[in-house]
Amino acid sequence: MSAAREAQLIPSSAPAEAAAPAAASARQRRVREERALFERVARDGDARAREALIERFMPLARSLALRYQRSYEPLDDLLQVASMGLIKAVDGFDPRRDIAFSSYAVPTILGEIKRHFRDRTWAVRVPRDLQELSLRVDRAVGELAEKLHRQPSVVEIAEAVAADEERVLEALQAGGAYRALSFDAPRGAEEDAATLADSIGFDEDGFDRAEDRATLSALLGMVSEREREVLRMRFEQDKTQAEIGEIIGVSQMQVSRIIRQALARLRVAIDAPSGRYALDPVS
Repeated sequence: MSAAREAQLIPSSAPAEAAAPAAASARQRRVREERALFERVARDGDARAREALIERFMPLARSLALRYQRSYEPLDDLLQVASMGLIKAVDGFDPRRDIAFSSYAVPTILGEIKRHFRDRTWAVRVPRDLQELSLRVDRAVGELAEKLHRQPSVVEIAEAVAADEERVLEALQAGGAYRALSFDAPRGAEEDAATLADSIGFDEDGFDRAEDRATLSALLGMVSEREREVLRMRFEQDKTQAEIGEIIGVSQMQVSRIIRQALARLRVAIDAPSGRYALDPVS
């Protein structure tokens, strides 16, 4: 085989070797451009340079917002908070300092996101350290569940967040105070879906009915057995006075008199002072 043929068969590293300096040169040129933009912002307050920097580093803000996204927190809200953090970082960065902008921007943006979770999203006020631990625990639960393919134990969560188990339990409990649900919130997508209040409780009048039955039982001891039977047939069985008269063998007028006398005795007993019945029981 000729030397020319062997040269054709041997892979050449020249393109890769040539690409590396080109990439490095592009990075250096990008750094110089960014440095010039920051100097224009710091020195002249150049609005166009500021907008260019914000647009250039917006992917960084978006990636940090995605890192803290939760099912209960809209992504649009987090993106807005992260963008505000990026703007603060652009306005506060000093290009004379020998550090990369990302090293300054990341803590600034994360600070805004954490402040948003701490001050704007909790329905019930929780101590700051417990809020931050709750967010770390929530993030660790998601990561461990994806890694272990099951829900992690308290011990595993405690190891992941470097906290003791008691504090993890407190953080999990505090997570319930993150967002409150309205009692009027529907529990389904249907237009006439029941609300949360419908599933939690309702007006219970059983206690009132029980009290009325106990009071009535004591009051009925104030009338005779015959009067009790007439009242039962009239008001419980809804019989007419004529029907009651046929059953007990008296006229309708006598039934009416029995009912009036019995009710009068009950009214007197009800009106007795200090809750005591004014009349003695009648056999």
